Amino acid sequence: MANTRRSKPSSHSTPSRTVHKIKVTLRDSRPPVRRRLEVPSGITVRASHGIIQAAFGWEDHHMWAFGIGHDRYGVSDPGLGIRSAASKRLNQVAPRTGDRLRYTYDFGDDWEHDILVEHVTEPEPGAAHPRCLTGRRACPPEDSGGIWGYEYLIEILADPQHEEHEERLEWLGLVSADQFDPAPFDAAQVNSALSALAAVLVKN
Repeated sequence: MANTRRSKPSSHSTPSRTVHKIKVTLRDSRPPVRRRLEVPSGITVRASHGIIQAAFGWEDHHMWAFGIGHDRYGVSDPGLGIRSAASKRLNQVAPRTGDRLRYTYDFGDDWEHDILVEHVTEPEPGAAHPRCLTGRRACPPEDSGGIWGYEYLIEILADPQHEEHEERLEWLGLVSADQFDPAPFDAAQVNSALSALAAVLVKN
């Protein structure tokens, strides 16, 4: 039975030569902040962390963990029940189309990302991985209070009369609210950041 499973395209007889197409969505973001990525199937869960950080534009200043069923993987911390993310590979924890993971960044702000494996396939000839296929909206500013704090920040910046308006502009390092736009997504910029990771993926 195990051998039959490995022979199917979705179960990766040569996992290091397949790619996972994944959709990563910032949970409860409306409109959704998301990225569609192609990543090597054989990367570690630890490397997946670095890819998501680069794809969204996070600054990697905080603790993080992947929730996979009842298990958690991140920087090993037995007290928090977190296993080493370097000990598992993506094709081990999410081998099939339709598998789902949860990635949490910053245990204070709790930025939760829903990860869906949309497809597992052979890579396109000559394609570099990891790469971003599509995306939507800019990453929220670091330390802005989680998704609800971010929505409140947008509300404040849209109202010049709000008592916190000037304070938030100063915090963001902006002169005016016109300089802040949550909508843009720059695929070229994201792929530039991802290309810098390609050489170190095997080490993580």
